[in-house]
Amino acid sequence: MTPVVDRAVVAANIAAVSRRIEAAGGRGVEVLAVTKGFGGDAVAAAAAAGCTTVGENYAQELRAKREAVTSAGVAVYFIGQLQTNKVRAVAGLVAVWASVDRRRLITELARRDPGARVLVQVDATGEPGKGGCSIGAAADIVAAADAAGLRVEGLMTVGPTSGESVATAAAFRTVRALVDELGLAVCSMGMTSDLEIAVAEGSTQVRLGTALFGRRPPP
Repeated sequence: MTPVVDRAVVAANIAAVSRRIEAAGGRGVEVLAVTKGFGGDAVAAAAAAGCTTVGENYAQELRAKREAVTSAGVAVYFIGQLQTNKVRAVAGLVAVWASVDRRRLITELARRDPGARVLVQVDATGEPGKGGCSIGAAADIVAAADAAGLRVEGLMTVGPTSGESVATAAAFRTVRALVDELGLAVCSMGMTSDLEIAVAEGSTQVRLGTALFGRRPPP
């Protein structure tokens, strides 16, 4: 059963997150409210508290929230590993495709959503199942997306599963350097457990679910 989201609690949580970001030295860091696993009321609560962007991982779940997303007027980032056969289903709902990591997906996005805004996902940890292209392949993927007419705004990454601070900082530092090297604007890294490290290493966008809405219900 999907839990009911309390708007006042979400607003207080967003204020607390803003203080965490400021304490970590962040200025102008965007909070992407990850609403996967929650209902449309989470989208509405995030919007009411001032969030202009939400993150979704699953095409079917996003389609079910179509009305909530439209009513709230938020921009949707698709942040999950994306199968090419799911692109068509949500192309009209996604503002930014934030997990682009291979040429086949680039081709499908260019066909289904010409000129789409994208983030290239890079794997800075080498862990199985993380998703993302390798650090060494990132420049080629960015170039391929550009050539296909997509608008590459930046890079996205996920920190090490271990959460160990030194390894996390190193991974984020590598991605931030790559963003600068490629002349991109967005560096999306950091979640609830590691947002301070991400902000300290130059993140421009943190993706937060638990910190805003509490523990996600089991699938």
